[in-house]
Amino acid sequence: MPGAGRAAGVRRLRPQPSEEPPAQEEDQDLLLAAAYVSDAQYNRNVPFETSPRAIRLYYFYNHWTMQVAIYFFICVDLSLALFEEPALFPLPFLATSIAEVLCLTAFFGRLVHFAKVTPQMVFWKDMKNICIMVTIVLTLIDLIIYGSLEAVNIHSVRWSRALRPVFLINFPESRQIRRTFRSIRNTLPDILYVFLLFMFSVLIFSLMALKLFGDRGLQTVEGLPYFTNILEIAFELYVLVTTANSPDVMMPAYNFNWWYSLYFITYIIINTYIFMSVFLAVVYNNYRKHLKNEIRKLAYLKRHKMIEAFNILKVKVGTEFVVTEARWKRLARIVMPHISSPHLELLLRISDEGQKGHVDKMNFLRLADLLNIQVVTINIKRHPLEEWMPRVYQSSASLLVQRMVRHRIFVWVYDVIILINAIFIALDEKNPFISYAEWLFLSLYIIEILLKLYTYEPRAYFGKKQFWNWFDTLIIMAALVATVANTTIQSARKYNSQQILDIVLILRILRLLRIIVSIQRFRLIVTTLINIGPTILTFGGLVLVVYYVFAIIGMEAFHGKVRSFDPNFTTPDALVCGNPALKDSAFARDRYCKNNFNDLASSFVVLMELTVVNQWHVLAGGFALVTHQAAKLYFISFHVVVVILIVNIFIAFILEAFFVAYSLEKSEVETAIEKKIQELGVGIQEEEMQDGKLVDNMDAKDSGFSGDDGDNKRKALKGLYFRIASKSCLASHA
Repeated sequence: MPGAGRAAGVRRLRPQPSEEPPAQEEDQDLLLAAAYVSDAQYNRNVPFETSPRAIRLYYFYNHWTMQVAIYFFICVDLSLALFEEPALFPLPFLATSIAEVLCLTAFFGRLVHFAKVTPQMVFWKDMKNICIMVTIVLTLIDLIIYGSLEAVNIHSVRWSRALRPVFLINFPESRQIRRTFRSIRNTLPDILYVFLLFMFSVLIFSLMALKLFGDRGLQTVEGLPYFTNILEIAFELYVLVTTANSPDVMMPAYNFNWWYSLYFITYIIINTYIFMSVFLAVVYNNYRKHLKNEIRKLAYLKRHKMIEAFNILKVKVGTEFVVTEARWKRLARIVMPHISSPHLELLLRISDEGQKGHVDKMNFLRLADLLNIQVVTINIKRHPLEEWMPRVYQSSASLLVQRMVRHRIFVWVYDVIILINAIFIALDEKNPFISYAEWLFLSLYIIEILLKLYTYEPRAYFGKKQFWNWFDTLIIMAALVATVANTTIQSARKYNSQQILDIVLILRILRLLRIIVSIQRFRLIVTTLINIGPTILTFGGLVLVVYYVFAIIGMEAFHGKVRSFDPNFTTPDALVCGNPALKDSAFARDRYCKNNFNDLASSFVVLMELTVVNQWHVLAGGFALVTHQAAKLYFISFHVVVVILIVNIFIAFILEAFFVAYSLEKSEVETAIEKKIQELGVGIQEEEMQDGKLVDNMDAKDSGFSGDDGDNKRKALKGLYFRIASKSCLASHA
């Protein structure tokens, strides 16, 4: 295989340890080793050529600008459905087709770039690449056919639009979404057996309903025959599993005879509570099992990549192979160009335990994990006022104010103020007393912020990781600006701006979220949600793919069948949503006319309503009336895929994430870092942090009453510190 280098087993002659390798060859070795370490750090499993040219192309391929560019074109490609018929913002076919061709060109270029860095046999055996190429070809064919028919005024279907999510799924950057799809694929066999048993139960109960109620002449509220068609019965009972038509579906039988309610109660217990719980149990069990397999596989691949990197850089010292300190530093700099010198020195101290001037194999293999642990560098500086006015800032009155602000009672007082403010927000704002009280609360909040800025070093208080401080300040400042603007408009023009009033009201309510800061359990839950945010976005990508495909299919099948009108319109056409087939239907009576598939945005709203499942049978019945009863299969398919499968996998993920968060233990590498910090004698214990000794960068809630001794120690702690993100151990670096 040409150019396969090490991947094909070709070895380059390595100089003896006593010889200095040529500078150019050493640079190439470092670049190759850094590529392996970077892949291990980000869990990439991309086989690549090891020639110098291929390595440079691989670095360029993984550069953030290239990834942003490909995601930009993917977003443009997906958003074209907003401008194509049926369109929310109509554009000529020529404009959308040119944009799509540009996107396809970008996708093809990205694929060619990938082919340049990957061995040919690996590239052509990878189904992701085949899927992308086939989708590009099919899209071009569809564009040509559709454009040709449009030129002669013949309308056709743009079927290739449903294939657009293929690009989002199959490019290497979307590995997280592919892993989620793999979880679904691996779960399907077990889910299938449960689903077949569930459908068998529904059919058995459908036959029972047909025999029990079919010949009794019962009618629905609309005057239609009740449970006389086996397919209609099966659909109604399937809807009953979701409780969307309960108790309406049972009322004709229940009104006829009280004992018939036992049939529906039995059905709900078996199919709604037992089978749906079994679905969740099967999905959760399979999700955990395959998650463990994925983690084992990633751990194996990470170790393999790190061994490859070690074998490239190793030299023999005595009886063992090691990586020299100079090479280790250069490697870390290449992998993380923006790493600070103190941070790098700290990691080296951990890796070179005996300070021998080299890193052994065991410690080298931990480099990717070390780089993955977020170490926050905290530069604790003196307060500007302490530098400008030392006598004033260190006076007795000033120190008393600072101690008051750091004390927990200060936080409790403002918690009480927030609760009182909540009561006033719920009262009538037209009362002048309530209006004046709002200014009082705003003043108290502004005083709180000013006192904190006086006590804590401002740059530390508004640090990158101080989310709640930023949130608190922005909410208060925005509320102040909006309140002043609204008052100015009222006094100057005797005019109330409803939009500004709405903003003021929302900002006032958002202020109540500050109570979260003070309750530890609330903070834990919110922090967990923030930590799992990136993975939630992965599931968001999965839902987007499914929604997009169903939306495109829905637009092609149902667009124009239902039209929306102004709510005040009472014309006969408006009362039936523009389609006589909906006359006297629940869809028309409930004025569901805006629930249509006439554009992408409306389609997404309908699909969201179907996900919630309330009244979804009314939507399905309405679109079945304007097309064919077989249209209900579309809505049942969506329910099975999204509600039964994807939502249950999402629940399994949330459960697992919270179990991990509530039973979190330090990893082996994090423990090693903290142990080394303590061995070096530069550690700060958690209880010391809570005593207010690092008050320059600690939030008020974490600080207790420190006294004069705390103030003296605070002066001695100026300098550079590290802490592991979300952990309490800090370390100073001399």
